Formats: sequence, C-alpha cells, structure tokens
Amino acid sequence: MTEPLPGLPTDRPNPFDPPAELRPVRDQGPLHRMTYADGRPGWLVTGYAEARTVLDDPRFSNSFHSDFSPPIAELAVVKAPETVLPPGFFLALDDPEHARFRKLLTGQFTTRRMQALEPRIIEIVEARLDEMAHTGPPVDLVAAFARPIPSMVICELLGVPYGDRDRFLENADTMVDLERTAGERAAAVGHVMGYLAELVERKHAEPADDVLGGLVAGGELTDAELAGVGTFLLVAGHDTTASMLGLGSFLLLQNPAQAALLREDPRLADRAVEELLRYLTIAHIGPIRVATDDVPMSGHTIRAGETVTISLPVVHRDPDRFADPDRLDLTRRGGGHLAFGHGIHQCLGQQLARVELRVAYPALLRRFPGLRLTVPPEQVPLRTRATLYGVNRLPVTW
Repeated sequence: MTEPLPGLPTDRPNPFDPPAELRPVRDQGPLHRMTYADGRPGWLVTGYAEARTVLDDPRFSNSFHSDFSPPIAELAVVKAPETVLPPGFFLALDDPEHARFRKLLTGQFTTRRMQALEPRIIEIVEARLDEMAHTGPPVDLVAAFARPIPSMVICELLGVPYGDRDRFLENADTMVDLERTAGERAAAVGHVMGYLAELVERKHAEPADDVLGGLVAGGELTDAELAGVGTFLLVAGHDTTASMLGLGSFLLLQNPAQAALLREDPRLADRAVEELLRYLTIAHIGPIRVATDDVPMSGHTIRAGETVTISLPVVHRDPDRFADPDRLDLTRRGGGHLAFGHGIHQCLGQQLARVELRVAYPALLRRFPGLRLTVPPEQVPLRTRATLYGVNRLPVTW
C-alpha cells in the first residue's frame, strides 16, 4: 500500500483542473488513505463509482454531530466548540430528521415552479447586461454579473426583498469563508438568521406566494426552523450559482472556440451547462462523510468512525466514467456528474441553478462577443480557501 496522502491539496497550477498532486493519486486507484488535519487517518475517494456509493449508502453519515476529521486545517472552524448547528440546517442532518425537512421543501422546489420562473430569470439577466453596457468597460464580471443574478433570483423565489441584500450578502460571504474564525462565522450566521426571523414574522402577518411564505403557511416548522431553512437556502442559492457563473465565464474566455459554439447555437446550452458543471466542480472540499459501520470498498475496509472525503474535481475526471475527461467539450452528450450530489442529500435547487446557468452564459456571450480579460489569466484571484471554489474577481473589457 502507498503512503497516506498528507492532507487534501487545494492549490491549482491550472485554475480549471484538479490540484496537480491528485493526478498520480487518482492513477493509483479509486480509494486512498489520507492523514487528516487533526492527525487522524481517513480516506480520500477519487473514483466515480466509489463516490456514488458513499453518497448513497446510509452507513456514511452527513450529520453535523458526527465526529468527522477536517481534510484541511481551515475546515476545523466548522467543528469548533463555539459553532452550533442552527435549527433548520437540514443538509447537515441524517434521516429521519433530514427527511422531515426534505419532504416539506420538495413541494416548494417543483419543476413547474422553476419553469415558471424562467421568464423572470431572462429579465434579470438582460437587465444586468444592459447595466454593464450602460456603465461601459472595464468591469468586474463577478460584481456586475455573476453575483447579482443568483442573488436576485433566490430572493424572489424565497420572498426576500432584494433591497435588503446589504443585510445578508456580506454575512453570507463570511459564512463560507474558511479563513474567518469560528466566532466570525457563527456571528455571521446569527446576523442572517436574525434577519430571516424578522422576515418570518412578516410572512405570518402578510402571507405571500413564495417559498418562505409557503413554508410559513404550512405550519409544520417552528419559527426558528423557518429562519434556519431560509438562511441555508438564501446562502446556498446565492453562492453556488454565483461561483459557477464567475468560474465558468473565466473558463469560456480561455476557450474561445468552445465559447463560440455556445454563442452561435443556443440549443447547445443544456449540454454546455452539464459539461461546465462536470469540468469545473466548484464543490472542491468534499462531500465529507463519516462511516457509522465497517464498509468494505475497493479492496479496503473503511472502519466505523473514519472520515471519508470525496474529491469531486478528481471524480469528474475519472476516465472509467467520462471519455477523455480532461478535455472540455460543450457538445458532450449525457450527464452523470455529481455536481449536485447524489442520494438523499442531492441538491434541491439543482433545476433552478440549471435554468440560471442555461440563460446567463449564452446571453453574456451574445451581448459581448468581444469579451476578454484585462489582466493575464494567472492574475485572476482564485477562491481556494472557501467552501466553494471560484474566482474573487474577473476584470474584463469588450
């Protein structure tokens, strides 16, 4: 057996590829010993089939209360003593607690509702592009395009006034910044939940036809749970899509032939979005699970209590699942990526994210066919010390 990997690498010489240290690890097999940041031994999954198994097997816990080891030192803040799981953060729960929230929310995130929202998403995207054209170059594409679009969309879906965005966006950024202390992150969660608690009170007094209003009217969650659910959905619905829009735009600017295909053929949008989700994989630290029982896998035994980290960027380059996986191909047929997870914790908002990406990328490329960076690509600041990978800024002109 090879030596354990000394922690999870996150630095990327190529901003669009997995960390270089993980390529030879992947070539050695789908499951590897890894020494975690707290010194305890655990496992790293780099194989697609094994990743699906871990995500789908109830013997791997996703509970916040599990004794997981952090794959990087910065993630230790999540398990710091002052960090308390707020009520309603259902992603960090196992069944049956998780299922109680999931059942209620599934009825709010229906395909029909997402389809009905598409015309409004088109309006939001076009308004941002109009503003960019009016302001003129140069602009930071993250601030002007990638962040405002999903923020406005998730606010409208949940029933959060966009005019209140200054009350939660800065704190939302702090919540996912792994370079902030546990106290700072906890305070940010408290601020956003405090705002959502006020909003829940308003929804009681003034019922509304939005996700949060629907949950309030349902009467099955406490106000504290409603504030927690709202906080989680607001942050997740904003940060994930914003990261994909920023990083995906960077990638398209570096691949003009692929960008031209998407610009010239709107019918390619669905395939292009799935390929970008696979190729970029913004969830770069995990998913993380803890074995609750001994689990045989790929010639090894994962012992009860051991932490397992899935490297999705590497899993999405598994040649046993994806042909020529290191090649970006916006015409690639089929999906199968795990960008939205798998199993009981699969992302509730995935159809919403797909609609936003499907609308936004082609619209940007069509409106500004001469879009280009104003700095060398190596000077684009990467977001490596956050729960989601991406770019902090993307200075462009046209």
